[in-house]
Amino acid sequence: MDLNNYQHQARSTALYPDRGTNILYPTLGLCGEAGEVADKVKKVLRDHGGQFSDAKKQAIALELGDVLWYVSQLADELGFSLEEIATANLEKLASRAARNVIAGSGDQR
Repeated sequence: MDLNNYQHQARSTALYPDRGTNILYPTLGLCGEAGEVADKVKKVLRDHGGQFSDAKKQAIALELGDVLWYVSQLADELGFSLEEIATANLEKLASRAARNVIAGSGDQR
């Protein structure tokens, strides 16, 4: 699926207060869903010795879908397409790799 197509379709399911001017709601949702991903991974490490069964992978994939939905909504609230964000991210990483600073820290490396 095309990222912008996903974003458009996801937007049609966005029912939250002040949609179109509300950056806070999708930001908090993104944090919550990312926490759910982390929690599922933590429990596999704790309870299953780090062995990810197909069922555990599928459960994490579902949470990743929720993360993507909130990323999409936040991007939309900020006026960006997912395509723009993905392209800019790959360009940033390629630049860091070319300058041999991909493994460093800091936003402006």
